[in-house]
Amino acid sequence: MQKSYLATTPDEEGFFGKYGGAFLPPQLEKPFAEITAAYDKLSKSHAFRHELATIRKHYQGRPTPVYHAKNLSDFCGGGQIYLKREDLNHTGAHKLNHCMAEALIAKHLGKKKLIAETGAGQHGVALATAAAYFGLECEIHMGEVDIAKEHPNVVRMKILGATVVPATHGLKTLKEAVDSAFESYLSQTDTAIYAIGSVVGPHPFPKMVRDFQSVVGFEAKAQFLEMTGVLPDHAVACVGGGSNAMGLFSAFIEDPVALHGVEPLGRGTALGDHAATLTYGEEGIMHGFRSIMLKDAEGNPAPVYSIGSGIDYPSVGPEHAYLRDIGRSTVGTCNDAEAVDAFYKLSQLEGIIPALESAHAVAYAMKLAAQNPSDAILVNLSGRGDKDIDFVIANHPIPTPPRR
Repeated sequence: MQKSYLATTPDEEGFFGKYGGAFLPPQLEKPFAEITAAYDKLSKSHAFRHELATIRKHYQGRPTPVYHAKNLSDFCGGGQIYLKREDLNHTGAHKLNHCMAEALIAKHLGKKKLIAETGAGQHGVALATAAAYFGLECEIHMGEVDIAKEHPNVVRMKILGATVVPATHGLKTLKEAVDSAFESYLSQTDTAIYAIGSVVGPHPFPKMVRDFQSVVGFEAKAQFLEMTGVLPDHAVACVGGGSNAMGLFSAFIEDPVALHGVEPLGRGTALGDHAATLTYGEEGIMHGFRSIMLKDAEGNPAPVYSIGSGIDYPSVGPEHAYLRDIGRSTVGTCNDAEAVDAFYKLSQLEGIIPALESAHAVAYAMKLAAQNPSDAILVNLSGRGDKDIDFVIANHPIPTPPRR
């Protein structure tokens, strides 16, 4: 019997084709091998799986619903848009799906502390929540620019008991937060675990985070079939590192469903004005894994930008690079103006305020709907926009609601 894609990909060394792997300094080889062994064991453990399922149902509020956005669909005048409502997951985004599991692994390993980076703050809030639940310390590294931009999430992390460490070098955004978190982890490997916040980093994290996030896709697949009797024609999600996208895509990789990863085009196509890695990048190694990355003239990680703090990363999950190369996924883009327009459209037509990151996927789905009038489009609404409302209002005045 042939094994499924998820059971065979990546390989034992963590490679998705030529992407992935673990390119580590010697002092991190043992800790990452320890994490890999723990995940391999626990993922097959009935007790671990049962505890995680109980947490998801009784603490996180899973399953989250699939919602038919009829008003938005009618406005677009074409295909039907459905939303997987990860914004209704506890803490307001998909990130808790892997954070609770990573914290469980930390407890199994006898660790006392969780260390992580965050961009928009959603991973930081989710990890701080997991730390509070399991009685662990929590240290979150966040770019100084993002701390100012995403103030509500910074406050939430601190209320939950986390220590927030500003990354003050470089562009002071997500890449620098990862740099800072790795540097801190190097001195604490005996007592802490680095809980990576996306399908990036050295093996086993691209696989492990994908597997923990796959609950999104498998729930959505069953829910969509129950609602409509068929599979969606398209599955759409925003891509920075790509955890919410791989969560949705996982259930549909072997099905006749078009997969669309939407990258942030920001202010335009010039280097430094966007974070559209798969669209404009090239092969490279960064943060311990090989993937596609945006490079400057010297071959170093290039400066990046997006209105969505959670997706302004100069690389991308290795599985996304692999799926693109084999023709299984399509890479789309969405600029800042389109994301803000979708932010307001979804808010005013459906009463749902999305995260700016998720608004990129909504904007792309709106274009797909207009172009494909008979198709059904499933979007991972990966987060809610509470964290973004002050920034949006200050920079983009509220428009007149659209006519219906």
